[in-house]
Amino acid sequence: MRTLKIITIVLLISISTACNRSVDVQRETNNDLLLAATLYQQTAAEYRALCYQAYNIAAERLDEFLADSSFEKPLAIVVDVDETVLDNSPFEAKSILENSDYPTYWAEWCEKASADAIPGALEFLNSAATKGVETFYITNRKVEFLDVTMKNLQDKGFPWIDKDHMLFRNLESNKETRRQEVLGTHEIVLLVGDNLNDFSVLFEGNSRDERFQNVNKLRAEFGKRFILLPNAMYGGWLDALIVGENLTKEEKLAIMKNALIKF
Repeated sequence: MRTLKIITIVLLISISTACNRSVDVQRETNNDLLLAATLYQQTAAEYRALCYQAYNIAAERLDEFLADSSFEKPLAIVVDVDETVLDNSPFEAKSILENSDYPTYWAEWCEKASADAIPGALEFLNSAATKGVETFYITNRKVEFLDVTMKNLQDKGFPWIDKDHMLFRNLESNKETRRQEVLGTHEIVLLVGDNLNDFSVLFEGNSRDERFQNVNKLRAEFGKRFILLPNAMYGGWLDALIVGENLTKEEKLAIMKNALIKF
């Protein structure tokens, strides 16, 4: 009987160890996928150049809209927050080094209110403000992070930092209702974001192929009314690629390898 108890305990420890190792492998897999993307955002001059390019185009388009006197309502720019005006790559770096996943440390990161401005964002939005154009921040940060996000944006010098210009996520992640709210009082001349969902409801919850099809349909809007910032760390593109919950390391890698286009 004693021997049976010992064997049972050993088996339970082995199973627990295997489960913990499985969790560790899953986390390491997620972090491996994040490593190159996070380093790109933090260390690649090409990333910074792409951000400047996006906001330079936005500035040119805004001047074109301002030259059009046919608008009856005040002009507005709608921007996303994360990876559009604020850089959260230090949070991703923390996740990599600590072998953790979102939402671990996310609340702590937001409460620090120390995210840096995305290159070009501050200059563009402040220039727009001097021309009488308002900025509305439509973000899927939860309402509980409203005050600390406002502090972060204000400390970095962004304009229009008040609760009337902050449209945070309450119950749904879909941003269309909030865009329509802005459209009720303003003419939205530019939408700036790092995710296709920041521009149109057409991109909500779509498959990879549907996203491509809708980009083709709306191709004339990119660089005109839609200004897209680079973000390889996370977003709808990855959700559309890796579909499924509780996937193993092998399953995730198989999906990614299967998506590669080779000669």
